[in-house]
Amino acid sequence: MPLFNVDNNYQNPSAEGYYGEFGGAYIPEMLYGNVETLKTQYLQIMQDPIFQAEFQQLLKDYVGRPTPLFLAERLSKEIGATIYLKREDLCHTGAHKINNTIGQILLAQRLGKKKIIAETGAGQHGVATATVCALKGMECVVYMGEKDIERQAPNVARMKMLGATVVPAKSGSKTLKDATNEAIRAWINEPNETHYIIGSVVGPHPYPDMVARFQSVISEEIRIQLKVKTGKELPTHVVACVGGGSNAAGAFYHFLNEPTVQLVAVEAAGHGVHSGLSAATTQLGTAGILHGSKSIVMQTSDGQVVEPHSISAGLDYPGIGPLHAYLYKSKRGTFLSATDEEALASAFHLSKIEGIIPALETAHAFSVLPKIGLKSTDVVVVCLSGRGDKDLATYMEHL
Repeated sequence: MPLFNVDNNYQNPSAEGYYGEFGGAYIPEMLYGNVETLKTQYLQIMQDPIFQAEFQQLLKDYVGRPTPLFLAERLSKEIGATIYLKREDLCHTGAHKINNTIGQILLAQRLGKKKIIAETGAGQHGVATATVCALKGMECVVYMGEKDIERQAPNVARMKMLGATVVPAKSGSKTLKDATNEAIRAWINEPNETHYIIGSVVGPHPYPDMVARFQSVISEEIRIQLKVKTGKELPTHVVACVGGGSNAAGAFYHFLNEPTVQLVAVEAAGHGVHSGLSAATTQLGTAGILHGSKSIVMQTSDGQVVEPHSISAGLDYPGIGPLHAYLYKSKRGTFLSATDEEALASAFHLSKIEGIIPALETAHAFSVLPKIGLKSTDVVVVCLSGRGDKDLATYMEHL
């Protein structure tokens, strides 16, 4: 199954970057040339055999792919179904984010860019961006909400050690949304020399498609690994947490056109979906424009963005990628949510029964397993998108 060899509506947006009604590129005039260049060249660059050879070599020798597909025996027995964990937490830097940053740094080099900027919430994308910039000798500036800098201090230290400049976003809720705003402003000021490595399947076209394609290595490997382990390529369910949604897009990608596979996305309900402190976008949002694309957005009746909340910095976002908005609207995907308390409980439980401390983001995905009516014949793959080292301070508060 060759990477990026795709041809259907769910995987491929329209020429203008739309998945159904969602997507597009709503950008300031200053960025038009930059985004248009990216739009007209990204597929050609990504499909070039020399690009692919370097990308695959780095995924193998630097990132450590393929990541294992682990049969969680004790969890399976408890849930009453066969549960596999796709171990993205074992990637270099501790999460799936580096699959995308490796691809985008190679693309930026081919576009002649000299400087990289990025936004980050939980810090995993920031660390992955700083890592590949160090690898390739490029200047790196990462924008991060002031609140997230406090609660993700280990990742801030990692970014600085890797040579990146970390710039705090001090406006709004001082989280991922605001870091993205600051990164876009910086890009507007230096559009020609700078490439913006967006970390999720959000932003103006072609970013949602490009990031999904780089992350699709996750589902590509799952199909191959399941065939070896079970004799069948297709699970009954794939489960992943969703903020913007890059790990879910990667885990779902090669199953999007397989209607027998149920795609289950888990958002952050915070203190409760209707508590006023939530990030459950599909349950609370309406169609709107955020960070360069049309999607489902948490907003007031006059279009003002509602501040989200989640205990996990990576899910603390008031929107969702346009591909996921389309999966939700078309009912191809099932979108559920988990509260802060449920995510914490799942994190502690997985740690104790499988010896794996997950990222708080990933813990949301595990919390729904008892709720989706699994049968003994079901084969479920959970995308374990990141490890919990970065969240130890939060976990220690609840021990």
